[in-house]
Amino acid sequence: MNLLTVKQLTKSYQGSKAAVSNLSFELNKGECLGLVGESGCGKSTLARCLLRIEPIDSGSIQFKGEPIEKLNERQLLPYRKKIQIVFQNPSAALNPKLKIKDSLIDPFVQYRKELNLSHFSYTSKEAFVKQLLEAVELTPDLADRYPHELSGGQRQRVTIARAISIEPELIVLDEPTASLDVISQGAVLSLLTELRETLNLSYLFISHDLAAVSQMSQRMMVMKNGKLIEQFNRDQLFSKERHSYTKELISIF
Repeated sequence: MNLLTVKQLTKSYQGSKAAVSNLSFELNKGECLGLVGESGCGKSTLARCLLRIEPIDSGSIQFKGEPIEKLNERQLLPYRKKIQIVFQNPSAALNPKLKIKDSLIDPFVQYRKELNLSHFSYTSKEAFVKQLLEAVELTPDLADRYPHELSGGQRQRVTIARAISIEPELIVLDEPTASLDVISQGAVLSLLTELRETLNLSYLFISHDLAAVSQMSQRMMVMKNGKLIEQFNRDQLFSKERHSYTKELISIF
């Protein structure tokens, strides 16, 4: 089933060429769709458009067949419950003045009336936070710490825990391992794969790292200068039919 359908999406900023130009793709329920391209090609702009953080100039974004590109903030609330994002920099994504437990509980409090959780249960704040931390392989004692008291890998796991706390259907992963060391990168990728299977999640995995995208994704898309230049199944990555730009990325794989 198509979970997300994007048709001819275009986004420009004042005084510049289109950051995203006439881009179309579909993301199926339960899959990880990878998007790879060099820095500045429009990947993060696309992510912000899909989250409706940025308005689009033209085109359409459909979630489960329903167009969402023209919805106002009130109308977007049910959509925001179903799609979450994990950003590149976990330090910027977490409020430095809040303890980890308060950052984790915030999405639940915001959407509590609309939630019908199946994987997590809420009996108390402490118990709920404990479940979330254990789901991302962190110890419960971290709940009372502040972000600066955690390592980079631990902070990113917290942002992942916050993203899954309201059991969304789709998570946009925008360079989720770019700020981590090699060991932490591998651990976080393994965790994300496990969570996708356990929680029946779908991912749009965005990265400049072709190796990470190849490891995570069933299907892959390649983006350059705001345009989607090709889409293919992962097992077709090394096909001779690949675009010359994709072959360039493979050469530095």
